[in-house]
Amino acid sequence: MEAIKIYLDEAFEEAFHGVRNNLGGPFGAVVVKDGKIIGKGGNRVSSQNDPTAHAEIVAIREACQNIASFDLTGSVLYATCEPCPMCLSAIYWANIHTVYYCSTRLEAESIGFKDNHIYEELNVVPEQRKIHFKQVADPKASELFSEWSGKNDKIPY
Repeated sequence: MEAIKIYLDEAFEEAFHGVRNNLGGPFGAVVVKDGKIIGKGGNRVSSQNDPTAHAEIVAIREACQNIASFDLTGSVLYATCEPCPMCLSAIYWANIHTVYYCSTRLEAESIGFKDNHIYEELNVVPEQRKIHFKQVADPKASELFSEWSGKNDKIPY
């Protein structure tokens, strides 16, 4: 439990730094592997004009750069808040096996963040979501997937 607190304190340090310096929203995260912090991040959405610059994404990007791999198998993420659906997806794509977080998505919603709304939208069929999704048929779509499937030198992930 002591290690969890140490890493969460680092995540909160990132979050408070961001809030106090107007870098982004009140979120921070760190990625730990083998007992060592390999990536840190605070929310940078507003300072970088990047809606994907969430704390978890920033920390995952830094961790991947630091270990020169897109695979963070064996890593743990510590976050000040429950990850949004985008960050949750990135956590899965990075193969992070455990996430510790403090505030919930409902608490984030209560201060103006739409994480919970997006979680709810994921359960709606694409045609009924608030953002209009329309599938378009194009033969190049199957050609592209076929080319990828037959590629001998691809790097699977």
